[in-house]
Amino acid sequence: MHSTTIKAPSVPRNLDDTGLTLVMMRDILLKTMYRMNLSRISEIARTICLPIPQAIELIDQCRHGKLLEAVASVTASTSSEASFQLTEAGKARAMDALSQSEYYGAMPVPLDRYAEQVKQQSIRNVQITRRQLQIAMGDLILPPTLLSDLGPAVSSGRSILMYGPPGNGKSSISNGIRAAMGDRIYVPRAITHAGQVISVYDPIVHTIVDTWEDDPNLLRQTGNRFDSRYVYCERPTVITGGELTLSMLDLTFNPVSRTYQAPLQFKATGGVFIIDDLGRQEEPPQSIVNRWIVPMEMNYDILSMQSGEKFVVPFDTLVIFSTNFHPNEIFDQAALRRIFYKIKIDGPSQQDFLKIFALIAKKRGMPLDEDAIIHLIKNKYPTIRNVYANYQPVFLIDQMIAICDFEGTPRRMSPELIDRAWKNMFVEMEDILR
Repeated sequence: MHSTTIKAPSVPRNLDDTGLTLVMMRDILLKTMYRMNLSRISEIARTICLPIPQAIELIDQCRHGKLLEAVASVTASTSSEASFQLTEAGKARAMDALSQSEYYGAMPVPLDRYAEQVKQQSIRNVQITRRQLQIAMGDLILPPTLLSDLGPAVSSGRSILMYGPPGNGKSSISNGIRAAMGDRIYVPRAITHAGQVISVYDPIVHTIVDTWEDDPNLLRQTGNRFDSRYVYCERPTVITGGELTLSMLDLTFNPVSRTYQAPLQFKATGGVFIIDDLGRQEEPPQSIVNRWIVPMEMNYDILSMQSGEKFVVPFDTLVIFSTNFHPNEIFDQAALRRIFYKIKIDGPSQQDFLKIFALIAKKRGMPLDEDAIIHLIKNKYPTIRNVYANYQPVFLIDQMIAICDFEGTPRRMSPELIDRAWKNMFVEMEDILR
């Protein structure tokens, strides 16, 4: 994988180094201890994602303010590690802070600091080779010209529109693009802007890469660790389909907990955002593309707080639109001009179809039968004007397997089984009396 070396966000050396105000850190510490009933320094440090020396510094500040007090160790089995608890004043402050925002846990990263990290690990720094794309596409049998078109598009980190008839692997190709990138980035657990905390890390979107960690009980840690307010992840992929609405691209505010959740495209920062089945959403495709015009052209997005205040966030995402419609049917020319790469994904040729058919049969343990294949090619496909699609071999072979398994016969192909499988792939037009 050729990409620039990604610099890890460095561990804060002191509380100032976090870029956060003392009041915000104090409130998050008190809320976390209150909500999670934490007392030991190592647990507190791990939960608020600060190094132990900085956690101690913050605890000391709270002790001076009479918000925390030391607790004597009560059992011989516990470590000699110091423990702390909230004073009555600390509990009152925690409750007051929770009434403003229920957010607790990891200290957030200031938005401007995260914007710097985004530049470090930009998807536009990734260069992909033909070989990497071939490996990532796995068993997909694709025309060689397709990789020639895809390669420059992916390496540019600009928007891509894939269009063509359904069932020809547009979704699989999109996933292959993500797999080809192969490197890792740092994702903040949460960011902060204008005193508000926005949760970013999402286990559904972000796949953590295991990293070696020091023993959290050691007050002096030795490893070259990164700022643990970040999570080391695979480049993220967000896939949306017909369920996508424009509101999903806005900041989500929970009025009960008074907390913010980052929108989907922000969670996909540094990765890939795939809009599958474009044209099947409630909003017209033109509206969906219009929402992306500023981010795709300017590399930033604009989000709105509950108060109506707008603010700018980095936009560093490879957007892939995938549709079964012809682009001219669903976009005007201005919108099409703003999508940098348009790639047609056609069905396979007869030769490639037969390769796919043989590959799937081998995978499923289904012996090939010459008479069945000749019957399929000579008698069945002419009825649909010899239009081949990538999904059809899997569909037909799985149908024949289901029939054989039900009837208790060895798995096999025959012209008769091809006919039975074909009936389920296409429904003949006929009048139904009601």
